[in-house]
Amino acid sequence: MPAFGDTLPSGMGRAIAAVNTGATRVTMLTEGTYPHSQGGVSVWCDQLVRGIPDVDFQILAVTADGREPVTWETPAHVSKVVSIPTWGPTPTGRAPRGRRLRAFLDIYEMFLLALLDPGPGNGPGAGSQAGSSTLERFAEGLYGLAARARYGELTASLRTEAALRTLAAVWNRPHLPTHAARPTMHDALAATDLLEHALRPLATAPPRDGITHAVSGGLAALPGLLARHLHGTPLLLTEHGVYLRERYIGYGTGGSRWPVKALLLGFFRLLAQETYARAALVTPGNHYNRRWEERGGTAPDKIRTVYNGVDPGAFPHAGPEPEIPTLAWAGRVDPIKDLETLIRAFALVRREMPEVRLRLFGGTPSGGQAYRERCQALARDLGIAEAVAFEGRVEDIRDAYAAGTVVMLSSISEGFPFTLIEAMSCGRATISTDVGGVREAVGDAGIVVPPREPEAMARAALELLRAPARRAWMGEAARLRVIDQFTLRHTIDSFREIYGALAAGGGRAYPAEDQAPRARRAGGEW
Repeated sequence: MPAFGDTLPSGMGRAIAAVNTGATRVTMLTEGTYPHSQGGVSVWCDQLVRGIPDVDFQILAVTADGREPVTWETPAHVSKVVSIPTWGPTPTGRAPRGRRLRAFLDIYEMFLLALLDPGPGNGPGAGSQAGSSTLERFAEGLYGLAARARYGELTASLRTEAALRTLAAVWNRPHLPTHAARPTMHDALAATDLLEHALRPLATAPPRDGITHAVSGGLAALPGLLARHLHGTPLLLTEHGVYLRERYIGYGTGGSRWPVKALLLGFFRLLAQETYARAALVTPGNHYNRRWEERGGTAPDKIRTVYNGVDPGAFPHAGPEPEIPTLAWAGRVDPIKDLETLIRAFALVRREMPEVRLRLFGGTPSGGQAYRERCQALARDLGIAEAVAFEGRVEDIRDAYAAGTVVMLSSISEGFPFTLIEAMSCGRATISTDVGGVREAVGDAGIVVPPREPEAMARAALELLRAPARRAWMGEAARLRVIDQFTLRHTIDSFREIYGALAAGGGRAYPAEDQAPRARRAGGEW
């Protein structure tokens, strides 16, 4: 077993080869996506798995309650799919007593101090850990808690009165900002509950051989980190969106009190840093993500940008525009997609072009019904409900793009969005928010506007709706851009080479870095 703190040379690590008696084994690590739900990341996973049939894939999928149906028909070379529920039945097991409980509390206190007190030495009373870095303390605490999870003790241990007192004591250290917030016992119970659910993937048996491929940061990476820590299994990380950034956005608008937010955001921040530090290779889907990963501590020689791709043959030109001017949107109904800004922008468009329609294609994930109802209520309040259609899931996503005169993307966070490059491949003009890798995808072939600014989005929509010649030019340019730079074959070939290099233990045999496409504004400043 590798000792904690080992460094792995040349970006690859210690060049531990996967044990191959035939096909390379890749354990794909997902959270809330493939193979249990639809969406862009799930499409990416399915395309990658199907595109490399000579690899033996297994899937460890972090899910909500474990009862989610498998919505994708996995191919024959996916040998196993394991669900890791974070909100299912409470794990059985008893809390330790005596010396074992005291040892757990020591580990837990060190872990909490790393999350809440990142200063040198963790403040007064840090003891023998004062010389180690915050990330080292976090990692030692994380893997110590993982050992308790494998014994079936972690859930019960976290919920003991002694663990709650430990959390309260750390929160109330006079030099910490949480002390001024006067944390309550209700805060301690709420934070413990959220943390316990987040740590449940630690109880999963990690893969001993092959490669682990986390297709997002965060909780999906936990089994991969354990596999690397316990067995030296190389970990590959692909971030489509920036997981940490999305946690900041989510907790920024959530209802939890500051002590609870501080604990959970500290956990996700250090989990991201630990994942970046331990991954053999990080493959962001765009250069925007790459900058986040470098700021998070990833060594530049361990990063290779690989853009998402589509098959232009599967997304041919969508054909004639609809007779009624229509703004179309496709995706999952989720706050991160910021449909409220899109609906507000549409209301402004309707003031000047009353005949325009807005059609929203996509399912509502489990737990997202309240957000959909909020968007529907907003449309009613703005007096445009009769012109806004929530279409739900569409059998063929190409129908969603064909339904639009212009295809919209209103997200406040994205990686390299599939819906955007699919719509571009279909030859539709697009208006997108300037987030993630959107500007890299669009280049000159679409309009990019600031996020959360309905007025700017409305101005762009009115300009395109009134300019059929410009829409036609933009659609053709968009399709040519996809064919030239964002094909599925390039994506699959890149990961085939990466898997081969990691399985062989080589540190320098990765494909060349994807070059950043030109990303100038189209249509002036917005």
